[in-house]
Amino acid sequence: MTRRGSENRPRVALVDSGGANIGSVSYALDRLGAHSRLTADPATILAADRVILPGVGAAGAGMRRLREAGLVEVLHQVRQPLLGVCLGMQLLFEHSAEDGGVDCLGMLPGEVVPIPGTASERVPHMGWNALIPLREDPITSGIPAGARAYFVHSFAVPVTGDTLSSTTHAGTWSAVVRRGNRWGAQFHPERSADVGAQLLRNFVAEVPDD
Repeated sequence: MTRRGSENRPRVALVDSGGANIGSVSYALDRLGAHSRLTADPATILAADRVILPGVGAAGAGMRRLREAGLVEVLHQVRQPLLGVCLGMQLLFEHSAEDGGVDCLGMLPGEVVPIPGTASERVPHMGWNALIPLREDPITSGIPAGARAYFVHSFAVPVTGDTLSSTTHAGTWSAVVRRGNRWGAQFHPERSADVGAQLLRNFVAEVPDD
């Protein structure tokens, strides 16, 4: 059973990773009735009901911010549900080819690679694209096949055994992933209208605690 704070609302720790999308993610959570707090404090992160690792930009800078804040080991200690968003999802993997090669958090196996792009499918992948469900999971409950979400990225994770939903743009890529109590969304739920709200609602209220 999910723990609740004094206001009887889920307590969500937004990891202060320096991403420009943090404010939008916090506002989206507030609309769903969750109590979110931007923090780099280890005790606050580890005591929350849910943890979200947002992020935009490059993998090298993202990992550097986490290391400088002393949050790499803290994130490995998180046992409650953890969701990486956009760059935050990519940082959950072992390695990124971005910035000449970056070792990431290593919570999920796999490598983040550049989207090759084509004459008709440009990079960065920016805009609305369809989600293709590959297997059922509480975090994607209520999101129909073909529902569209908003993406902004030049690097992506190939489909792996942890992929819940994929999307296509100059290739087929992971859009939503899960391994154990760690989830990731490559798209921006805070900019994806009803689809994004449903994913965040599911993460806050429906995914299992263990």
